[in-house]
Amino acid sequence: MKHGEAISVLVVDGHQTFAELLGHALAGQPDLEYVGHARTGAEALQLAQQLQPDVILLDPDLSDADGIAIAELIRVRQPDTRVVILTASDEGALVGRATAAGAAGFLSKNGALGDVLNALRTAHGGGMTVSTDILARLLRSQSPVVAPRSSGLTVREDEVLHLMAAGLDARAIARRLGISLHTCRGYVKAVLAKLGAHSQLEAVAIATRRGLIRPGRQ
Repeated sequence: MKHGEAISVLVVDGHQTFAELLGHALAGQPDLEYVGHARTGAEALQLAQQLQPDVILLDPDLSDADGIAIAELIRVRQPDTRVVILTASDEGALVGRATAAGAAGFLSKNGALGDVLNALRTAHGGGMTVSTDILARLLRSQSPVVAPRSSGLTVREDEVLHLMAAGLDARAIARRLGISLHTCRGYVKAVLAKLGAHSQLEAVAIATRRGLIRPGRQ
Protein backbone atom coordinates (compact mmCIF):
# COMPACT_ATOMS: atom_id res chain seq x y z
CA MET A 1 0.00 0.00 0.00
CA LYS A 2 1.31 3.41 -1.00
CA HIS A 3 0.80 5.28 2.29
CA GLY A 4 0.25 8.99 1.80
CA GLU A 5 -0.19 8.55 -1.95
CA ALA A 6 -3.16 6.35 -2.78
CA ILE A 7 -6.59 6.09 -1.14
CA SER A 8 -6.97 2.49 0.00
CA VAL A 9 -10.35 0.96 -0.82
CA LEU A 10 -11.97 -2.23 0.48
CA VAL A 11 -14.90 -3.56 -1.56
CA VAL A 12 -17.74 -5.35 0.26
CA ASP A 13 -20.06 -7.10 -2.18
CA GLY A 14 -21.53 -10.57 -2.39
CA HIS A 15 -21.15 -10.73 -6.17
CA GLN A 16 -17.66 -11.96 -7.03
CA THR A 17 -17.63 -10.84 -10.67
CA PHE A 18 -18.88 -7.36 -9.87
CA ALA A 19 -16.28 -6.96 -7.12
CA GLU A 20 -13.51 -8.12 -9.44
CA LEU A 21 -14.56 -5.58 -12.07
CA LEU A 22 -14.49 -2.85 -9.44
CA GLY A 23 -11.07 -4.05 -8.34
CA HIS A 24 -9.70 -3.76 -11.89
CA ALA A 25 -11.19 -0.29 -12.23
CA LEU A 26 -9.64 0.84 -8.95
CA ALA A 27 -6.27 -0.61 -9.94
CA GLY A 28 -6.27 1.63 -12.99
CA GLN A 29 -6.51 4.80 -10.91
CA PRO A 30 -3.20 6.31 -9.72
CA ASP A 31 -4.78 7.83 -6.60
CA LEU A 32 -6.88 4.79 -5.59
CA GLU A 33 -5.72 1.38 -4.40
CA TYR A 34 -7.84 -1.77 -4.22
CA VAL A 35 -6.77 -3.60 -1.05
CA GLY A 36 -9.31 -6.39 -0.75
CA HIS A 37 -12.79 -7.84 -1.20
CA ALA A 38 -15.22 -9.07 1.44
CA ARG A 39 -18.29 -11.11 0.49
CA THR A 40 -20.11 -11.08 3.82
CA GLY A 41 -20.62 -8.83 6.81
CA ALA A 42 -18.35 -11.00 8.94
CA GLU A 43 -15.55 -10.77 6.35
CA ALA A 44 -16.11 -7.02 6.08
CA LEU A 45 -15.57 -6.51 9.80
CA GLN A 46 -12.49 -8.74 9.80
CA LEU A 47 -10.84 -7.14 6.76
CA ALA A 48 -11.74 -3.62 7.84
CA GLN A 49 -9.90 -4.16 11.11
CA GLN A 50 -7.01 -5.97 9.45
CA LEU A 51 -6.46 -3.62 6.48
CA GLN A 52 -7.62 -0.29 8.00
CA PRO A 53 -8.73 1.04 4.59
CA ASP A 54 -9.34 4.71 3.97
CA VAL A 55 -12.70 4.01 2.32
CA ILE A 56 -15.04 1.01 2.16
CA LEU A 57 -17.37 0.60 -0.83
CA LEU A 58 -20.24 -1.48 0.54
CA ASP A 59 -23.32 -3.15 -0.93
CA PRO A 60 -25.85 -3.34 1.93
CA ASP A 61 -27.47 -6.48 0.50
CA LEU A 62 -25.27 -9.04 2.26
CA SER A 63 -26.07 -12.72 2.77
CA ASP A 64 -25.31 -12.89 6.49
CA ALA A 65 -26.04 -9.43 7.88
CA ASP A 66 -27.72 -6.06 7.50
CA GLY A 67 -25.16 -4.10 5.49
CA ILE A 68 -26.19 -0.74 6.95
CA ALA A 69 -25.67 -2.12 10.46
CA ILE A 70 -22.23 -3.36 9.37
CA ALA A 71 -21.42 0.10 8.03
CA GLU A 72 -22.45 1.69 11.32
CA LEU A 73 -20.37 -0.77 13.33
CA ILE A 74 -17.30 -0.11 11.20
CA ARG A 75 -17.75 3.64 11.63
CA VAL A 76 -17.94 3.22 15.42
CA ARG A 77 -14.87 0.99 15.57
CA GLN A 78 -12.87 2.89 12.95
CA PRO A 79 -14.00 6.53 12.81
CA ASP A 80 -11.28 7.43 10.31
CA THR A 81 -12.57 4.88 7.78
CA ARG A 82 -15.23 6.26 5.45
CA VAL A 83 -18.06 4.10 4.08
CA VAL A 84 -19.75 4.62 0.71
CA ILE A 85 -22.92 2.63 0.01
CA LEU A 86 -23.31 1.20 -3.50
CA THR A 87 -26.63 -0.55 -4.04
CA ALA A 88 -29.02 -1.89 -6.66
CA SER A 89 -31.97 -1.24 -4.33
CA ASP A 90 -34.33 1.67 -4.92
CA GLU A 91 -35.70 1.57 -1.36
CA GLY A 92 -35.81 5.16 -0.18
CA ALA A 93 -35.61 4.19 3.49
CA LEU A 94 -32.07 2.91 2.94
CA VAL A 95 -30.83 6.44 2.25
CA GLY A 96 -31.93 7.75 5.62
CA ARG A 97 -30.58 4.70 7.43
CA ALA A 98 -27.25 4.97 5.63
CA THR A 99 -26.73 8.64 6.45
CA ALA A 100 -27.82 8.04 10.05
CA ALA A 101 -25.16 5.31 10.18
CA GLY A 102 -22.53 7.81 9.10
CA ALA A 103 -22.15 6.77 5.46
CA ALA A 104 -20.22 9.24 3.31
CA GLY A 105 -22.05 8.38 0.13
CA PHE A 106 -25.06 6.61 -1.31
CA LEU A 107 -24.82 5.55 -4.94
CA SER A 108 -26.82 3.44 -7.37
CA LYS A 109 -25.21 0.50 -9.15
CA ASN A 110 -26.95 1.79 -12.26
CA GLY A 111 -24.77 4.89 -12.21
CA ALA A 112 -21.52 5.59 -14.03
CA LEU A 113 -18.23 4.10 -12.87
CA GLY A 114 -16.67 7.55 -12.86
CA ASP A 115 -19.25 8.70 -10.32
CA VAL A 116 -18.29 5.84 -8.00
CA LEU A 117 -14.58 6.65 -8.25
CA ASN A 118 -15.21 10.34 -7.60
CA ALA A 119 -17.43 9.47 -4.63
CA LEU A 120 -14.54 7.53 -3.08
CA ARG A 121 -12.27 10.55 -3.47
CA THR A 122 -14.92 12.87 -2.06
CA ALA A 123 -15.51 10.59 0.92
CA HIS A 124 -11.80 10.49 1.71
CA GLY A 125 -11.72 14.29 1.60
CA GLY A 126 -14.54 14.56 4.15
CA GLY A 127 -17.43 15.14 1.76
CA MET A 128 -20.57 13.20 0.93
CA THR A 129 -22.00 12.10 -2.42
CA VAL A 130 -25.56 11.04 -3.22
CA SER A 131 -26.63 9.94 -6.70
CA THR A 132 -28.79 12.59 -8.33
CA ASP A 133 -31.58 10.11 -9.08
CA ILE A 134 -31.65 8.98 -5.45
CA LEU A 135 -31.70 12.56 -4.18
CA ALA A 136 -34.51 13.39 -6.61
CA ARG A 137 -36.58 10.48 -5.29
CA LEU A 138 -35.99 11.64 -1.73
CA LEU A 139 -37.05 15.18 -2.56
CA ARG A 140 -40.22 13.92 -4.27
CA SER A 141 -41.02 11.79 -1.23
CA GLN A 142 -41.17 14.85 1.02
CA SER A 143 -44.63 16.38 1.41
CA PRO A 144 -44.83 19.97 0.14
CA VAL A 145 -44.39 22.41 3.00
CA VAL A 146 -45.24 26.11 2.99
CA ALA A 147 -42.08 28.11 3.63
CA PRO A 148 -42.28 29.67 7.09
CA ARG A 149 -41.18 33.22 7.89
CA SER A 150 -38.36 31.79 9.95
CA SER A 151 -36.65 28.42 9.90
CA GLY A 152 -36.23 28.53 13.68
CA LEU A 153 -32.51 27.92 13.22
CA THR A 154 -29.85 30.02 14.86
CA VAL A 155 -27.21 31.71 12.69
CA ARG A 156 -24.70 28.95 13.48
CA GLU A 157 -27.26 26.19 12.84
CA ASP A 158 -28.04 27.82 9.50
CA GLU A 159 -24.33 27.74 8.65
CA VAL A 160 -24.19 24.06 9.57
CA LEU A 161 -27.25 23.33 7.41
CA HIS A 162 -25.68 24.97 4.36
CA LEU A 163 -22.44 23.06 4.85
CA MET A 164 -24.45 19.85 5.13
CA ALA A 165 -26.09 20.77 1.82
CA ALA A 166 -22.62 21.28 0.34
CA GLY A 167 -21.90 17.62 1.09
CA LEU A 168 -19.76 17.94 4.23
CA ASP A 169 -20.10 15.60 7.17
CA ALA A 170 -19.89 16.62 10.83
CA ARG A 171 -16.11 16.18 10.99
CA ALA A 172 -15.50 18.33 7.91
CA ILE A 173 -18.01 20.96 9.08
CA ALA A 174 -16.25 21.18 12.44
CA ARG A 175 -12.93 21.81 10.67
CA ARG A 176 -14.50 24.42 8.39
CA LEU A 177 -16.08 26.34 11.28
CA GLY A 178 -13.17 25.89 13.67
CA ILE A 179 -15.25 24.16 16.36
CA SER A 180 -14.96 20.81 18.11
CA LEU A 181 -16.56 17.70 16.63
CA HIS A 182 -18.68 17.33 19.77
CA THR A 183 -20.01 20.87 19.42
CA CYS A 184 -20.65 20.38 15.72
CA ARG A 185 -22.63 17.20 16.34
CA GLY A 186 -24.76 19.18 18.80
CA TYR A 187 -25.57 21.71 16.07
CA VAL A 188 -26.38 18.92 13.60
CA LYS A 189 -28.69 17.30 16.15
CA ALA A 190 -30.45 20.63 16.71
CA VAL A 191 -30.91 21.19 12.96
CA LEU A 192 -32.41 17.72 12.52
CA ALA A 193 -34.76 18.23 15.46
CA LYS A 194 -36.00 21.64 14.27
CA LEU A 195 -36.60 20.37 10.73
CA GLY A 196 -38.18 17.11 11.87
CA ALA A 197 -35.54 15.05 10.05
CA HIS A 198 -33.93 11.74 10.98
CA SER A 199 -30.72 12.13 8.97
CA GLN A 200 -28.56 14.87 7.46
CA LEU A 201 -29.70 13.98 3.96
CA GLU A 202 -33.37 14.16 4.95
CA ALA A 203 -32.71 17.54 6.63
CA VAL A 204 -31.24 18.89 3.40
CA ALA A 205 -34.20 17.54 1.42
CA ILE A 206 -36.71 19.18 3.79
CA ALA A 207 -34.79 22.46 3.83
CA THR A 208 -34.66 22.48 0.03
CA ARG A 209 -38.41 21.97 -0.23
CA ARG A 210 -38.97 24.80 2.27
CA GLY A 211 -36.67 27.16 0.40
CA LEU A 212 -34.23 27.37 3.32
CA ILE A 213 -31.20 26.44 1.23
CA ARG A 214 -29.73 29.40 -0.61
CA PRO A 215 -27.86 28.17 -3.72
CA GLY A 216 -24.24 29.21 -3.99
CA ARG A 217 -23.71 29.75 -0.28
CA GLN A 218 -21.14 27.47 1.43
